[in-house]
Amino acid sequence: MRVTRVSSLYETEPVEMREQPWFLNCAVQGETDLLPQELMDALLEIERGMGRERRVPKGPRLIDMDILLFGSSVVRTAGLEIPHPRMAERRFVLVPFAEIAPGVQHPALKKTIAELLAETADRSEVRRWEEGGLTTGEHR
Repeated sequence: MRVTRVSSLYETEPVEMREQPWFLNCAVQGETDLLPQELMDALLEIERGMGRERRVPKGPRLIDMDILLFGSSVVRTAGLEIPHPRMAERRFVLVPFAEIAPGVQHPALKKTIAELLAETADRSEVRRWEEGGLTTGEHR
């Protein structure tokens, strides 16, 4: 994959399982010749190589990479859903995504990323990360 844009890093409060450290999130835009499942397999291999262990759903994790959109494709298989099924409900996804691609349209919802961000009911805290900000295990 060739990376074409990367958002700032954002420190984000946990949403579903709240008793855990805050996360660092960003959005990356890229180009690839891989098919969606091939790209997902490559991302999962990177996660495993970095030591990701899936112990607690929604719990603390070293890294988590998702495919939010794949052009205007809609993919629904047993192991992969694109667009990501909950992206419109998550500020920790929409804020960094809107930084790099506010005018990109969600292929199923027919709204731009900026519109989805403006309309989301999620009010969790998402703020630009500053060097020397939160450390692993620190809560605010």
